[in-house]
Amino acid sequence: MSYSPYLSSPTDVLRQQSVLTRVYAWMTAGLLTTGAIAMTVANSSALAGMIIGNPVIFFGLMIAEIAMVWVLSANLMRLAPAVATGMFLGYAALNGLTLSVIFLAYTRASIASTFFITAGTFATMSLIGYTTKRDLTQLGGMLFMALIGLIIASVVNMFVASSALAWVISYAGVLIFVGLTAYDTQKIKRMIAEVRGEDGEQRVAIYGALNLYLDFINLFLYMLRILGNRR
Repeated sequence: MSYSPYLSSPTDVLRQQSVLTRVYAWMTAGLLTTGAIAMTVANSSALAGMIIGNPVIFFGLMIAEIAMVWVLSANLMRLAPAVATGMFLGYAALNGLTLSVIFLAYTRASIASTFFITAGTFATMSLIGYTTKRDLTQLGGMLFMALIGLIIASVVNMFVASSALAWVISYAGVLIFVGLTAYDTQKIKRMIAEVRGEDGEQRVAIYGALNLYLDFINLFLYMLRILGNRR
């Protein structure tokens, strides 16, 4: 099925590109925030012991992350732009606290190499989502259902601890978030075409940044399970 970009003039195209630039800028800011905090915690034995070494604090932070991203996703388009931006960066910072564990589980060389592989894959799929003429809405629905199945399988594997299932989950996770990257990029294009005004554009920029940030982080984590070298 052919996809209509809903753009009628060169001015609309320039506006779309401007907002997309903000989307990627805020996504990058979120990733940098997460990475900086994760490395700070990993390099401090006191912080690592307090956060990673204490199950109550660590799982409390994870629950807080889930709650924050749910509230932000559900209400972002109604929040004041400054509040939405602050919550996004706050979520990225909170995510950095829990993701610090990967620096203790994997070698830094494999984390770095996996990050660059993830960045290349993400950029390719986001470009495909931006340029394709096909409507990816149906694909997005299938990927969302697959994501629910992935979450259920991950919960089940917490109890059965099957290494074979863990590998299936990892590869499936990569495929799902590769597809979601393209789908979310196209969805952001649609949203930009439908909003007007600085506040609306900033909300879309943060909404898009959050979605692409989540795609990138999850793609990176699943790739790290496959490519990472454990300490």
